[in-house]
Amino acid sequence: MTETPIPVNEPAAAPKRASKHPPAKAHGLIRSSMIYSGFTAISRLAGFARDLAVSYTMGASATFAADAFNTAWAFPNLFRRIFAEGAFAAAFVPAYARSLERDGEEVADVLAADAMATLAAATLALTIVAELAMPWLMYLIAPGFAANPEKFKLAILLTQITMPYLPCMAIYAHLSGVLNARNRFVLSALAPILLNLWTLATVLPATSPHQAAVWGAAGVVVAGISQAGLLWWGVNRSGARVDIRWPRLTPQIKQLIMLAIPGAIAASASQINVFVSGILVSQVNGARSWLAYCDRLYQLPQGLVGVAIGVALLPQLSRAVGANDKPAARAAMDQAIVFALALSMPAAAALTAIPYFLIDALYTRGAFTTADAHQTASALLHYGWGVPAFVLAQLFNRAFFARQDTKTPMRFGLMTVGVNIVLGVTLFQVMGVAGIAAATATAWWLNVIMMAVSLHRRGHYSPSPRAVSRLIRILAASVTMGTMLGTASYFRGPIQRVLGHFAFGPLHGKELAIALVVGLAGASYPFLLFAFGGLTLTEIRTAFRRRRGQPVIPTPDLS
Repeated sequence: MTETPIPVNEPAAAPKRASKHPPAKAHGLIRSSMIYSGFTAISRLAGFARDLAVSYTMGASATFAADAFNTAWAFPNLFRRIFAEGAFAAAFVPAYARSLERDGEEVADVLAADAMATLAAATLALTIVAELAMPWLMYLIAPGFAANPEKFKLAILLTQITMPYLPCMAIYAHLSGVLNARNRFVLSALAPILLNLWTLATVLPATSPHQAAVWGAAGVVVAGISQAGLLWWGVNRSGARVDIRWPRLTPQIKQLIMLAIPGAIAASASQINVFVSGILVSQVNGARSWLAYCDRLYQLPQGLVGVAIGVALLPQLSRAVGANDKPAARAAMDQAIVFALALSMPAAAALTAIPYFLIDALYTRGAFTTADAHQTASALLHYGWGVPAFVLAQLFNRAFFARQDTKTPMRFGLMTVGVNIVLGVTLFQVMGVAGIAAATATAWWLNVIMMAVSLHRRGHYSPSPRAVSRLIRILAASVTMGTMLGTASYFRGPIQRVLGHFAFGPLHGKELAIALVVGLAGASYPFLLFAFGGLTLTEIRTAFRRRRGQPVIPTPDLS
């Protein structure tokens, strides 16, 4: 078969299979991202249950098992984010989508098969090296653990157990990109639930923190195999023919690698910042776990909103850019940003208004102490005001990736990492663990500002006056809701005492209080949003209306 470079202007000689995925009209972006978000929400709820099980069985500062487990999970997860949300968001998805559009399915599937073989070989080699070098790598990953030989030894063992998760996730990420380019998002969003279910199944039966950590690490690997297998089945069901082959460096793959390396660094800078934060606090017992428990809450809107809308935005934006349709590209970005902030700003308001209320109600039980809750809440407060930046970064990255520009966001991402390290070291001396969170949030707002200015100067994107007006109204609605939550937190004690009379089973006053307060705030936010004019009911109905003959998860035709 003739091999065609990725940016091709003429069809390849290979015969084309007709597309089975007809394009949709406007508003497919929101439908696609909301369906992805809905399934991701199920996974995140299961992930929250997993964190509750880990905090209950392993604690935080009272034992060292939780720190070792969270370190073991963070290291392969760092590379998972690099390959899943970096390299393939930046390079593979736009290339595969354009190849499907211009060259036909057969040529595109050859590209997908070669890319998967190369990625699998690279991550397998990296895993083997890491397994062998882990006793020395741990001095870099968590240098503070060396002061406790048992903790250091357990962290090495657990990280060696979890490392095979990396090649499994690289294959999963690649196959997810294939499905996303074909307008199929459900399995990509559902697969992570397997990780949470396997971790629950392995952690809960354990009889000690040490045993829970070892069994939980083994569950991570089993989950990785299950997730890759599920996506493989899904790709075959979609009609794609991504076969197994030996890796080969074709011109297309070389071009993908050149695009993927800077794109991986750019899109995974947030994870690098989290990882660096873990290094900085490794000498404080429990600190690594405090930050890990924060991750579940402040990264929830990033996963449900930022990644979900970004996944749907990238193929649409790539088509608009390829067709040189600037109004369509601007409209897609406007719509993505308005909806993303409409969904993430209330989360930011809640995390900054009631951090201790949340952490105490959700985690303080078993081996997780009140002191752990105060330390975790202090960090969560500062992560909270960084949430909009984490979400916007996902969208602005896509604006560069759609134009096959991965070097600019890479440069900004590296600057962000540098700022985070300097600020983290400085603020950690002044504020403790909370300073690490404040440094991360500050660095990411700087990253978003740099990307926004660059897109404006190049004429790629500037928000329309209508979008700016909507964003101001969304901010007003979110601040109002945050004020309501802050008031409820001030009267937390009386509320908990009253609701304590209705306690049943594991639900006591504090659990019932947080459920009531968050439930009321969540129910009031749509009314506040509509009252301030952030969104209208007509826009919501239009965004989710499915036209006759359209696929369940469409991508708008902007070419």
